Amino acid sequence: MDTSEVAAQLADPVARRLLASCRLMRLAYTGRDGAPRVVPIGYSWTGTRFVVCTVPGSAKVAALGADPRVALTIDTDAFPPNVLMVRGTASLETVEGVPQEFLDASRRYLDPAVFPAWEAEVRRLYETMTRITVTPTWAKVLDFETRIPSAVQELADRKR
Repeated sequence: MDTSEVAAQLADPVARRLLASCRLMRLAYTGRDGAPRVVPIGYSWTGTRFVVCTVPGSAKVAALGADPRVALTIDTDAFPPNVLMVRGTASLETVEGVPQEFLDASRRYLDPAVFPAWEAEVRRLYETMTRITVTPTWAKVLDFETRIPSAVQELADRKR
């Protein structure tokens, strides 16, 4: 998929709603033992990239340092579900203190009344964090009304 096709999928109204929502994304990567891993995680969307932040010594940092390929999904609970699926490449950067992207992502999920105390504790806890930036290389939106998985569409077409 070329970059303009990826950008078109990410600019889709369903994708934009999901990206602006308070839904956690599920980030998939290959663990150091070769087994797949999926973790729910808060994120910031820059308009072109996903940013998550974590502890520098975490398992995901070690795994992504060895194999930067990732997949992620953001979806709804309601039926029919809306789904944004992305594949991409992660880059790692360990930074001093708490990255603004981490605070921005967390602000989306926390009650505004508790955020100041939470932020103070986070700033006390983390001397450094690793910023994981995911550059999308493939994206697809499903709404299960007008866009369904291609295998299901092919089956439906054969039955007509």
